[in-house]
Amino acid sequence: MNGTTQLEDTWLPHLRELCDDIRSAVSRVVASSQPAELSRILGQGAGDISFGIDAPAELAAAAWLETRARTGPLSLLTEERGWQHRGPGPSGEPVELADFDHGGPRICLDPLDGTRNLMMDLRSAFTVLAWAAPGSGQPRLADASLGLVSEIPTGNSQSYSRLVGQRRGACQLETFALSGQPLCAASDLRVDDCVSVDNGYFCFFRFSPALRPAIATLEAAFFARLVALEGARPDSWYDDQYCSNGAQLFLTARGTYRMVADLRAHLAARAGSETVTAKPYDLAGAVICAQAAGCSVTAPNGTPLDFPLDATTPVSFVAWANSASADRLAPHLLACLADVD
Repeated sequence: MNGTTQLEDTWLPHLRELCDDIRSAVSRVVASSQPAELSRILGQGAGDISFGIDAPAELAAAAWLETRARTGPLSLLTEERGWQHRGPGPSGEPVELADFDHGGPRICLDPLDGTRNLMMDLRSAFTVLAWAAPGSGQPRLADASLGLVSEIPTGNSQSYSRLVGQRRGACQLETFALSGQPLCAASDLRVDDCVSVDNGYFCFFRFSPALRPAIATLEAAFFARLVALEGARPDSWYDDQYCSNGAQLFLTARGTYRMVADLRAHLAARAGSETVTAKPYDLAGAVICAQAAGCSVTAPNGTPLDFPLDATTPVSFVAWANSASADRLAPHLLACLADVD
């Protein structure tokens, strides 16, 4: 990839390996288990409820961490365990390190984003990863320079895809057979320059039942503005409720979605209520990939999206197919958000 640093180039094969290890481990369990076992609740992790299908993903990530820690220090955040700091001990064995100040990279990982889809063999899940160069403290999204979004396909799939995005470079699309063999050469992924006001997927994510009425009201107001002020056709908006922030941004980068808004954290904060929200580990790597492909991904108020890379901070975002679409349509969303104050 053009513009990658030497350290990023060195780590990319290891990051791809991590994604492959997780995909292989999860796919084996999916192929041999019943939905009831995969959906069994194991407990509350650092970021979300952990299901039976999450266990092999976390184990694969833990094994990878121990292997990499034998060769050098690094920090890894996962949904289940939060931040871990590991490096080689006096005899080369992996040992726990005190904090981030060890001279190795800092990696934010959601091993399995889209758990609920995949455990019912309904839709693919994704491994979402953001890589930040060495630093002395917990990184933020702005510190991460590489993102990977790697598909974990359903049982009847014959291939899987991966996005590799660089903050100051391109987003590449990689496609593989289930064996791991590339089906074609990796290609630069770039969004189109079309500014659509209808005839496409414009998605407001409504995962949390308690917030569905508020989100539906906001959604209806937004589309009413597009009819009245943009001449949009009200019969040509399509909806999709993909329960994976990584997948939502993957589809926006691919051009499938024209817009996706996850406003759960934003609306809950305004109402002073609690709800399930997106967290940094869910989407950090996917934000990097989508932006590298040319999408506009911002906070709901249109400001640059930034947050600490952790397993707990509530995050809302709005993604548009391109900057021109954001310039034209985001003011309508902002007007609707202002009306609910």
